[in-house]
Amino acid sequence: MESRLIRPVHRPLSGTVRVPGSKSITNRALVLAALSDSPTTISGALFSDDTARMCECLNALGLPVTADESALTMTARGIYERRSVEEAQLFVGNSGTTTRFITPVAGLFPGRFTIDGVARMRERPIADLVDALKLLGLAIECETGCPPLTLHGDRASVLHGGEATIRADKSSQFLSGLLMALPICDSHETVIRIEGAIFSTPYIDMTVEMVRQFGGEIEVSDDRRTYTIPGCQGYRVPVNSYEIEPDASSASYFWAIAAITGGTITVEGIGESSLQGDAKFVDALAQMGCVVEKSQNLITVSGAPNGLTGITLDMNEISDTVMTLAAVAVFAEGSTRIENVGHIRHKETDRLSATANELKKLGATVEEGPDFLVIHPPKKIIPAQISTYDDHRMAMAFSLVGLMADGIEILDPSCV
Repeated sequence: MESRLIRPVHRPLSGTVRVPGSKSITNRALVLAALSDSPTTISGALFSDDTARMCECLNALGLPVTADESALTMTARGIYERRSVEEAQLFVGNSGTTTRFITPVAGLFPGRFTIDGVARMRERPIADLVDALKLLGLAIECETGCPPLTLHGDRASVLHGGEATIRADKSSQFLSGLLMALPICDSHETVIRIEGAIFSTPYIDMTVEMVRQFGGEIEVSDDRRTYTIPGCQGYRVPVNSYEIEPDASSASYFWAIAAITGGTITVEGIGESSLQGDAKFVDALAQMGCVVEKSQNLITVSGAPNGLTGITLDMNEISDTVMTLAAVAVFAEGSTRIENVGHIRHKETDRLSATANELKKLGATVEEGPDFLVIHPPKKIIPAQISTYDDHRMAMAFSLVGLMADGIEILDPSCV
């Protein structure tokens, strides 16, 4: 297996960076642009496996998308240039956003569409979304509650709106997929109600705001549990272009570098008004003792003047940064407790167990519960080969440890 030994620096690192575009925003923008009334160019787009799968699936559905990686642009021609497709195989790889967004989009059109991915995707639950789609008139089969799934609708059994309930305690992306597709369906109005706990609410807020940026309407109840969506809407953005924010989840690794090395790092393009909940990761670093400065388009983190201290934190709303914080916690004084993140067991890997396993290799003592981790840092970090579980965030988070500890080797770094 390919591996990479991280070269330690053992000193403060400082600088200014601009990270690639947000995956979450890019994949939402692709869906909304593909369903728009006119062509839309997406600039600053992220080019990655997940966004590649989304482009491929949209094209397979007859919604034309072209990409220019050298210019970091993607262009969707819009729904009026869609060609009729009677049957298609939609391969989503291990992309959760693609799976959960493309399923309701495919449900807008008559035809037989099969959605499938890699072996890990066949373990990732989607039954809550399937059940909601059936309530909204879609003919859909899913034998195991995980992909593969097949849509086989004629014009009478495509997505047509109405009323449905859905759970959002395994993934908020189920609701987000519905919120982007339903404004386009041939229905007077749809009402979606949330049952049970709601996880990752900033991503739901992001979806609602982006639908509105593309000219759509969604009414959200005060308790954020009921969503009313008029049908037969059209999407369009001003001047037919949309700019993608840099990815806050990716930025978390650079802010973490400042925290663990004692340097000062500024990330450009993400500021106080960011669409992304993960921009609040810096607030966790501030609780640990770092100095954080925010402006409209910049966030700067400086290392803790008196050293990092362990904290207790509910990370439900910033769960993609759990592993980043776990890497920082290795260098803190005292224990760090991460709570209310049981849903990350259903990500690219079981991220709670994977994180606990690799922290233990470093010499940390870790308590793992159904939805929490407690990390007791080691007195001295042990050299280790870090397994990455085909999960990019495992590779990126644990590479941070290697900046300040000798002998940290990342296995399969190309999973990033």
